[in-house]
Amino acid sequence: MEFVDPDILKIAGPIFVLLIGLEIVFSLKYEPELYDRGDFTASATMGIGASVIAIASKIVQLGFFFLVYELFNPVIDGVHTSIFGWQAFGFAWWIFLLCQIGDDFGYYWFHRANHEIRFFWAAHIVHHSSERFNLGTGVRNGWFTLMYKPLFYMWLPAIGFHPVMVMVCLAIESLWQFQLHTKFLPRIKWLATFMNMHSHHSVHHSSRLEYLDKNHGGYLNIFDRMFGTFCEVDDGVENRFGVLHPPRSNHPWEVLTHEYRDIWQDVKRAGTFRDKFMYTFGPPGWSPDGSTKTVKQLQRELLTTSK
Repeated sequence: MEFVDPDILKIAGPIFVLLIGLEIVFSLKYEPELYDRGDFTASATMGIGASVIAIASKIVQLGFFFLVYELFNPVIDGVHTSIFGWQAFGFAWWIFLLCQIGDDFGYYWFHRANHEIRFFWAAHIVHHSSERFNLGTGVRNGWFTLMYKPLFYMWLPAIGFHPVMVMVCLAIESLWQFQLHTKFLPRIKWLATFMNMHSHHSVHHSSRLEYLDKNHGGYLNIFDRMFGTFCEVDDGVENRFGVLHPPRSNHPWEVLTHEYRDIWQDVKRAGTFRDKFMYTFGPPGWSPDGSTKTVKQLQRELLTTSK
């Protein structure tokens, strides 16, 4: 099949702005508290910065994927042949669908790692730091996740998917993720059986303890169901958004760096190398003495007390 330029996010930018504007107008009538000026300014600043960085990093990312592709699929008799014994994949439509599923698998583990490894969480917490669930939050992206994200997708060109195809899949994933951040679209039950929908993503952005670290999928919820991180929204319970330890203000630098600051403070206080390592690369909330707790520990306590 013939592919579009992988830089489709440039075209999507104006559409994002238009949709955010429409949601703001719509919210004035139906949910006036949905947008806050300071919160949205922080989201827009994060989004603009991430977009600028993405333009530059995309060249590096594509080059990295080509390097992996050529390394694991050398040309033999004029054909890219995998070191695993098969020819590199072409551009057939069904290959594209397989690549898209593989992309979602990579996204699931990238996203889950962002929640379960504190150093990654420090970059990803930017996206969760808003207490409002709207399309503005959809562009509130961290700037440092782009530095390690390709590592979770490098297996795709390694096994034979063409780097351009992988980049297109990544772009489609980003488009789908953006539009998930709204309350104003209806729930389509049959799609929700296998796709990551708006209600699922509202769970993911929730600060309710039972919802934390759930629904990591990109556009599918299949891998969440497979690996035990899927959770449906409870319509009978009021949802809350944000994080357990929010930034002190909406100042962009505070939003961007506050968790790195907290890591540094914990590392300085730690008495052993193991504790320093765990404060940095262990799950968020870990402490050697239990003075602070991880999400899994807090959820186990919640289950115990609710019995």
